[in-house]
Amino acid sequence: MKIYTKTGDKGETSLYDGNRVSKDDIRVESYGTIDELNSTLGFARNFIEDHDVIEVIYKIQRELFDVAGELATKDTEKFPEKINEDHIHYLENVIDKYIKKVEQVDLFIIPGTNKASASLHIARTICRRAERRILTLKKNEPVGDILIKYVNRLSDTIYAMARYLESDLKYVHYEKK
Repeated sequence: MKIYTKTGDKGETSLYDGNRVSKDDIRVESYGTIDELNSTLGFARNFIEDHDVIEVIYKIQRELFDVAGELATKDTEKFPEKINEDHIHYLENVIDKYIKKVEQVDLFIIPGTNKASASLHIARTICRRAERRILTLKKNEPVGDILIKYVNRLSDTIYAMARYLESDLKYVHYEKK
């Protein structure tokens, strides 16, 4: 089987529902950033030794295919499997689990005191960019509120795990003048 179709050689691509759009369309940028996040999480897994965190990441990576599928679909009647409130509740439970294990969560830290935490902080920033791209898409086309909520909660989840994996916290203190 060939993986190239030659249908994108002129700068267009097909969405999940068959619609054709420019490869620089904000919809493509949105699900492309989700794809980048998924790959970055896969990269991060290689530096993580905590089995529970690895399992959370695998689950998230699978769910990101649903997020991308929804973003890659203009025709709302043809949405693939969608993200729902159960997904959000799961992320909130993960956040709560790992935030309870860290100190001084109310202070900024310099991220990345080891490869595991650093790679997750990169994933977190990509997740935040994906959220911004999705919000830009929503200004012009329908995007589910649950999907936006999921991506927002996902960045918090990645942060909580990254913070948990930090080995030597460096806090950022601000002095008011």
